Amino acid sequence: MEQKSGIEKVKTYLRRFGAESRVLEFSVSSATVAQAADALNCEPCRIAKTLSFKQENEIALIVIAGDCKIDNAKYKQRFGIKAKMLTADEVLHNTGFAVGGVCPFAVPEGIKIYLDVSLKRFATVFPACGSTNSAIELTPEELEKYTPGSSWADVCRQAETIGL
Repeated sequence: MEQKSGIEKVKTYLRRFGAESRVLEFSVSSATVAQAADALNCEPCRIAKTLSFKQENEIALIVIAGDCKIDNAKYKQRFGIKAKMLTADEVLHNTGFAVGGVCPFAVPEGIKIYLDVSLKRFATVFPACGSTNSAIELTPEELEKYTPGSSWADVCRQAETIGL
């Protein structure tokens, strides 16, 4: 049996919300925040980047605004452990998506998903859709709705405090 590509998995997943037709595919890479912002002609801060972390025996995905970075002190306070990102190979193995296409949709069961409050500043944000040339425009409320079981967290430093 042929395995579905990341974007096909995400489109199938988003179908249950009636949102699969909203997935955007680009002829250029959208793997980095800067590339995604160029492809979408939007501000980099509105790119919702999904970061992958190892937490004890679990994997956690944290979706944050494109102009933010993880604040190690906030992360440790929220989760009780030091932030440890997965390697590119671990990301692919655990999420089914390659770095640059990781998203909070259609992820394997057992992966915890957190949405950082940095996303709430915007009317809409653009998370990837399982490939390095895709995205979808969602309100923060839709992002939460389309990631059942997710919860909000405050684990980032804002752009003005990281010199962007």
